[in-house]
Amino acid sequence: MKIGILSDTHHRTDMHAQAIDNLLAQGVEYLLHAGDIHSREHLQMLRDTNLPFIAVFGNNDHHLTPLSDLYPIYQEPYYFKIESTVVKIMHMPLYMSADADLIISGHTHMFDARQIGGRLFINPGEVCAREKNLTEHATIEMVDGRWHIDRYFKKPDAKEWIVERVDSGI
Repeated sequence: MKIGILSDTHHRTDMHAQAIDNLLAQGVEYLLHAGDIHSREHLQMLRDTNLPFIAVFGNNDHHLTPLSDLYPIYQEPYYFKIESTVVKIMHMPLYMSADADLIISGHTHMFDARQIGGRLFINPGEVCAREKNLTEHATIEMVDGRWHIDRYFKKPDAKEWIVERVDSGI
């Protein structure tokens, strides 16, 4: 199953829409948002894809807490399964213990992916392009027992996404 991962959308509805459009074009079957989603509109955009999705609250999402009855947005760290993969998703990288198969975080606005002891740790970077002049997100897929990780990025005014395949066999 191909999974799309986003984080740190903040106020950038335009970039959130572009990232979702690209993830759909890549054929993702599940969407995960690692916090600082910022608005109900952004949650609704995820829902409107008709794909299963899960999000966690970021440090700028306290005002969204009442929406947890309407959308699958949870306190961090949140544990769940996608098929047989145990996933832990959080915003703040404070819960980085290797107690899941896939550990997803946000907050730092910096892409990072590494496999340690058979577990994949990934931060998809920032959708909002606030810390650097790039909007970014990632896809992951387990193929033949290995994670295939693609980082998508572009300058905010660029039309085309650049894709970088990341080797998880570190």
